[in-house]
Amino acid sequence: MDFGDDVTRVETHLSSSGKEVFVMHARQRTVAVIGASADRSKFGNKAVRAFRDQGWLVFPIHPHRAEIEGVRAYPRLRDVPTPHLDRVSFYVPPEVGLSVIDDLAGMSVGEIWLNPGSESTELLQRLSQLGLATIQACSILALGRDPGEYSDQPE
Repeated sequence: MDFGDDVTRVETHLSSSGKEVFVMHARQRTVAVIGASADRSKFGNKAVRAFRDQGWLVFPIHPHRAEIEGVRAYPRLRDVPTPHLDRVSFYVPPEVGLSVIDDLAGMSVGEIWLNPGSESTELLQRLSQLGLATIQACSILALGRDPGEYSDQPE
């Protein structure tokens, strides 16, 4: 039986009534947030919290911060210690996005999300040249969360 890429292992057990029960173990989904911020009013910060709250393994990308919302941050995308990213979500201006996308070449990436304000024709063309599936939408809303749910105030 094929249960998809997110299922890493399936176990079968007999219930007390003698029926077979399947227990599926899912792989934790991974996301890199380009433009993660320590400023809680910024969408790059809200994205880190939203993905974390939804159970994703989050890799905040920030050139100078060691931690964002208690999660270890990485200075560059190529520093992320995982062989595959399910999603890379951009919360930076297009010119910054252009400066980091070459790190994506050769990486195993499921999809690229360009959040409002991060897209440009040049960036979209470059991502297309790299053969990367690109979505232009708010990745927080796609999780079923509203950015307004996340307080701008420090904890």
